[in-house]
Amino acid sequence: MPSSLTQQSTLADQATHRLAHSIVTGELAQGQKLNEAELAERYGMGRGPLREALRHLEGMRLVKRTPNAGARVVVLDRKMLADLYGVREALEGMACRLAAAQMSDDEIAQLGALLDKHEAQIAKQGGKVYAQSEGDLDFHFQIARGSRNHMLMDLLGSEQYQLLRMCRHRTSRLAQRTLPALHQHRQIVEALANRDGELAEMLMRRHIHGAWRSISEIIDKEEQVA
Repeated sequence: MPSSLTQQSTLADQATHRLAHSIVTGELAQGQKLNEAELAERYGMGRGPLREALRHLEGMRLVKRTPNAGARVVVLDRKMLADLYGVREALEGMACRLAAAQMSDDEIAQLGALLDKHEAQIAKQGGKVYAQSEGDLDFHFQIARGSRNHMLMDLLGSEQYQLLRMCRHRTSRLAQRTLPALHQHRQIVEALANRDGELAEMLMRRHIHGAWRSISEIIDKEEQVA
């Protein structure tokens, strides 16, 4: 039988994952105040695991705690997004270059098959949404893992992973980016299959820079309305 401490840890992990998903998808809005009693009732969680989950989310930078003001969902302002996309462009470009040398032929073929699944999902959404699930169903995560560089994998696939997914979720709902993004992913896979690390890096950097340009345009429009 697991100890009560282990059970508590498991419940906290489950609470962390569920709340992180709600933040990434916008179910819990940016800047929203997080009331423990309301969250516990809404998600059917105990207060102990919930508090532990909020601490984890703070470490993941999805939640910001202010003295005497409590915890709120992080707000992705222009500066934070610009910094994140700049880091993504550099690190994921590097991951692509390394993956071109490190990934097996079978792993690269699996990436192509994953994109076939993504294409089918996009079609189901009428070409309007390109939202990737976590881990094995995430194209960018698979390439980071394929780099075989544990430092890169830690930076892109652990503590900062959900924050990066939160950023990417904004562009996944832009209809004008769905098919171009899929096409760019296929170009990256082709470069990986040809073991052209330099081209794979350039294509990934261009892909992420395009995503940031789209986000920047959204912010400009929101600021004009405000």
